[in-house]
Amino acid sequence: MDKRRLLHIAILGAVPFIMVLGNSMLIPVLPQLQEAMGLTQLEVALLITLFSAPAAVVIPFAGIVSDHVGRRKVIAPALLVYGLGGLIAGAAALLLRDPYPLVLAGRVVQGIGAGGTYLLAVALAGDIFAGGGRTRVLGILEAANGAGKVVSPVLGAAVGLISWWAPFFVYGVLAIPAGLLVWFLIEEPPIKETRNLAAYGRALVRVFRERGVPLAATYLAGMAMLFLLFGVLSTVSDQLGPRYGIRGFAGGLVLAIPVGTMAGVAYVAGSYFQDRWEVLKPAILAGAGLAAASLAAAAVFEALVPLMAALGFLGVAIGAMLPAINMLVTSAARREERGLVTSLYGAVRFIGVAVGPPAFAMAIGLGRPVMFGGAAALAGLVLVLAWWLIKPDKLLVATGQEGAGSSDTPGSQAESTGNEASGGEASGGKEREGTPGRWRELEEEG
Repeated sequence: MDKRRLLHIAILGAVPFIMVLGNSMLIPVLPQLQEAMGLTQLEVALLITLFSAPAAVVIPFAGIVSDHVGRRKVIAPALLVYGLGGLIAGAAALLLRDPYPLVLAGRVVQGIGAGGTYLLAVALAGDIFAGGGRTRVLGILEAANGAGKVVSPVLGAAVGLISWWAPFFVYGVLAIPAGLLVWFLIEEPPIKETRNLAAYGRALVRVFRERGVPLAATYLAGMAMLFLLFGVLSTVSDQLGPRYGIRGFAGGLVLAIPVGTMAGVAYVAGSYFQDRWEVLKPAILAGAGLAAASLAAAAVFEALVPLMAALGFLGVAIGAMLPAINMLVTSAARREERGLVTSLYGAVRFIGVAVGPPAFAMAIGLGRPVMFGGAAALAGLVLVLAWWLIKPDKLLVATGQEGAGSSDTPGSQAESTGNEASGGEASGGKEREGTPGRWRELEEEG
């Protein structure tokens, strides 16, 4: 592989890594932010919510726009906006006596930028690379996403040793140069044709008319798991100092346990699930059951070691579920519809991330047992609904309908497109020169 291609891979790999920092890097320093700005737990949770909610809104539209103007012309400005939002928040925290309103505004700006980053980077990789090279490159992007998940809480805690406002500047330092590199150094194939908005609407209506109930249940399962993960992480982060005396860098290492187990299991599970369609629903059911048991155990155990063991198993549960959910979502639509369906799924996941922290901040007022018990009940509800409503045979029928020789049959779904992942043909419906690439795991959640 020549140096130009290696440079493209390095630049594209930086995009998911930077995006994942959006929420996870702040979680270890939330107690410092709360103390420095005199916030309630609900107010500090809004720092997560007001990043994730705008991203959820932007994701589908970013895919559509990228299909008309090109991926690079969306990703590069999105990274600049993402970095600018971090600088706005950091400057406000550093210079103002009452920085909270402007810090929130900076987080909103960041979220808008985040909506046009990772999924489109996956799509762009699918546009640029072909064949086995595409599979390897998308694997690298997935690995970068997983590395970001593991590194982000540790990095946030380490940078937080400088000051509570320092992590905000990291976003600008990383994202703005990355945006410039994407703009000036990435080359993408030309656009051959586009679709109008009416075509998107017709595609979406057709998918939900044919497979709406099982697809909605699959969306709900993914959203609920990220709701639980980020709600738990934000609450545990707030409790580490006052309850367990763990602060700073050590707190970041503790929070890396559930995130790290989730990332590791998701990577292994995503590899194992390829072409094993019969295990997808059992994996979702087993993951939901393990999540319910883990959260129920967390309601009982107050000591740090058993609590973190329980949350480690929560990470295992979510890591097993998400790749299975992702594969069902990508298989629930024909090629020309798949990008829109997966983009909406990415938006729904961000909603879970947005709602989780404030919901848990309010629930903690009822007591830890009630909060964790309610979370366990939600995971149990996901288990029941998944058993009842998720029908893999109905979701996978979309691939079968395209013909035995299609590249979208279950046997080759592992090669479904980076294009399709975030705004490819269905999310925008454009044909590009070169064949589509593989998409295995959405990670957006930040």
